[in-house]
Amino acid sequence: MSSDTDTDEAHATGAHATNPRATEAQAAPARATEAHATAARTGEAITTSALHAAATGADTFPGVLREALNRRGLSLERVSERLRVRGITISQATLSSWQRGRSQPERARSLQAVDVLEEILELPAGALRSLLGPRRPRGRTTPPDAEGAALQILGEDSVVEKALGARFRHFNQETSSLMVHDIVRVGESGTLSAISTTNVLRAKRAGADRAIFVLSFDDEAAEPVDIKVTCGRLAEATYLKGLKSLVLEVHFGRELAKLDTTVVSYAVEVSPSETPATHYERWSRTNLHEYLQQVFFHPGALPADCHRYVRDKVGEPPRGRRRIPLSEAHDVHVLTSRCKPGVHGVAWEYGTGTAGTGGP
Repeated sequence: MSSDTDTDEAHATGAHATNPRATEAQAAPARATEAHATAARTGEAITTSALHAAATGADTFPGVLREALNRRGLSLERVSERLRVRGITISQATLSSWQRGRSQPERARSLQAVDVLEEILELPAGALRSLLGPRRPRGRTTPPDAEGAALQILGEDSVVEKALGARFRHFNQETSSLMVHDIVRVGESGTLSAISTTNVLRAKRAGADRAIFVLSFDDEAAEPVDIKVTCGRLAEATYLKGLKSLVLEVHFGRELAKLDTTVVSYAVEVSPSETPATHYERWSRTNLHEYLQQVFFHPGALPADCHRYVRDKVGEPPRGRRRIPLSEAHDVHVLTSRCKPGVHGVAWEYGTGTAGTGGP
C-alpha cells in the first residue's frame, strides 16, 4: 500500500490506498456504473484543538509567530532576553528574520529555541514547530500547486486521479496532515487482510469539515468487505471495481477553525485475494511531521526478510534500502520524523515453502 500526507495513499500487493484530504462535495466519481457501496459502521467524531486561538489568523510559521508576539505584547529584545535566561542565545536580528519569513529555524539550537518560544508565547506544545517545513533550498524556487505537487509524485493519469475524477484538482485544499499512523495486517495465506489508518489533520482555512481517502487494490479478488470509522463519521464508501479502488469520505462532525486540528481513524477489512502481499507504500506530496508504518504478520506466514525504502515518485526504483527486524509481536515498523515528499515503503520476502511466497 502507499499513502500520502497532505495526501494519503497506501499500497500493498493486494491493496493500495490514497488519502486526498478535505474537499468540497461534488459529483460522484467517474465510472459510477461500476461502483457499489460497501458495508460501513461509523463512530462518534473525535476532534482536538492544538493551536491557540490567537494563531487562527495565519497558517505559516512566520504568521503564527507574529500573531503570538503581538498578542503577548513582547518586543524581540525581551524575547531574546528571556531565551538567554534559559541558556539559549538567539539574536533579535534572527528573531526578526524568522517572523518576516526570510529564514526559518533549522539547526538544533534554533529548534530548541522554538520549543522554548512556545512556552514564552503561551502556545501549545508543537504549535510553532509543527509549521516548520524541510530545510529551504538555496536560490529562488516556486512551489507547485496542490494538483501539481500530486502529479510530481503520482505521475499523469494515475489511479488516484481516475478514482477522484474532477475532485482530484481540489483535494486536500482545506486540510493538511500532521501525523499519520498506518497499520497493515497480513493473513495466514500471506495476503492482505486489513488496513487501518489514524490521521491527524490541520485546517488550512476556516470551515473545513471533511476529508476524502482513496484505497486502491492490486488484485481484483481483494475487495473491501467491512469499513469502520472510529474517529469521524463515514459519509461515503464507494468501491469502483474497474479501478480496484475504494473512495471514503469522512466528515469531522463540525467545521474547523483555521489551524484547528482533528483526528480521523478508519479500518478496512479485505476479502482474501489471490496474490500474496509483498510490500506497503505511502506516498506524500508534502511534509509530514511524523509518519509511522506498522505491518503485522500472521504467525503462519512470517517473512524471511523485511526492509524499508523510499521512492522519489511512484514507479521509480527504490533507494535507501535498509533491513528492518521482525519483533516478537510478528510486526515490523518504520517511524519517520519530518517525513519528506515521496513514496515511503516497507517490503518483505518469504522463504521457500512459506505461505505467501513472492517478491516486492
